[in-house]
Amino acid sequence: MVEAEMHRERNDDPRKLSAMIARVSDLAANHAVCSVVVGVAAEEGDLFFPDYLDYLVSALRVEDQIFRMTRERALLYLSDVDATGAAEVLVRIYSEFCKEFPSAHRPEFEQRMLEIRPGLGPVTVKDVLTAVFGAREAVH
Repeated sequence: MVEAEMHRERNDDPRKLSAMIARVSDLAANHAVCSVVVGVAAEEGDLFFPDYLDYLVSALRVEDQIFRMTRERALLYLSDVDATGAAEVLVRIYSEFCKEFPSAHRPEFEQRMLEIRPGLGPVTVKDVLTAVFGAREAVH
């Protein structure tokens, strides 16, 4: 009997990112829905980050999405919230994660947001990635 090893792919297909950003742009342009895209990053080799992403998947609403770029970087799409609401959600989830996964030192993840407001115009993948992972001066 042959045993198949089950494993999860840690990086998502780039087409998923394009579709996610197109949806964010469409909701803002055609439905006047504000959304937030969050870039989440950890130090290289961070052992908690994959577990944190898995926790986010289980804690977010069905309409929200996560795109795993690398082992230490991901994008979150939070629909129908503004930056303040997104920050509140992320603080709550992070706090719950720290309770579920106690350690001697609280894990540290960098999170940078881009609020996509109605009337902003088309948003591209490059716009999003530059805003949430680019130089500090690129974030408004």
